[in-house]
Amino acid sequence: MSSPTPVRVQRTIRGMATSDGAGVRLTRVIGGPSLPDLDPFLLLDEFGTDRAEDYIAGFPSHPHRGFETVTYMLDGRMRHKDNHGNEGLLTPGSVQWMTAGRGLVHSEMPEQESGQMRGFQLWVNLPARDKMTAPKYQEFAPERIPQATPADGVQVKVIAGQVGEVVGPIVQPATDPLYLDITLAPDARWEYGLPDGHNAFAYVFEGSLVVGEGEAARPVARQELAVLGGGERLALQAGADGARLILVAGRPLREPVMRHGPFVMNTRQELMQAFVDFQEGRF
Repeated sequence: MSSPTPVRVQRTIRGMATSDGAGVRLTRVIGGPSLPDLDPFLLLDEFGTDRAEDYIAGFPSHPHRGFETVTYMLDGRMRHKDNHGNEGLLTPGSVQWMTAGRGLVHSEMPEQESGQMRGFQLWVNLPARDKMTAPKYQEFAPERIPQATPADGVQVKVIAGQVGEVVGPIVQPATDPLYLDITLAPDARWEYGLPDGHNAFAYVFEGSLVVGEGEAARPVARQELAVLGGGERLALQAGADGARLILVAGRPLREPVMRHGPFVMNTRQELMQAFVDFQEGRF
């Protein structure tokens, strides 16, 4: 048997400062001009500020249809409610994987008036067969996110996917996602086998690291996203100050995407129908 081929950094991207909701300041890393999408991923936003005026207005009620939103809180408290009577509180270290399916209207509002608010929101597409399924949530408090220590100086929170014998709680057969929060001590090194055939990226949000091996190794700085490809064996080497990153991968859907704002469908007709259904109160 041949050994797994090394993963390479295909390109690196810096996010773009923007705002969303009622003026929440954030950095858009996927979903902007530099990287409109990375099938099945449609958007990645990083939010992080200790200035209350940058987040206090939150995300008042807004609709979604046809995809999933994944909110991973690092710091702060955010309460979500929807028009189906669902409600919950996201606290530091918690994850909400929301399948919007055929549609819902929800809000995400800070439950704090000062202090740090930090985390990520990822949008994951749904295949055509699942776009009109009933909405559902997979929501996990921090104590339900298992952790692995696969090497010296390496700590991994396994949100989705598997590291050794540690399996994350999120299940989504359509895209078979991997979502890891990886902390590397200074100069620590780790190799990990990416799922075959998945599209993958690494986003560094603390410190810096080198991705890849030999002449193909490339540095990835804080607040840079590395699009990964070309192999299965991913090598990570932290810099002198260590590193923290999210590593995300998913099976590409390879289907047409017709999107506008909070609706992601396969055809223009389906997109127009989403607007009609929302306006007529059928979400």
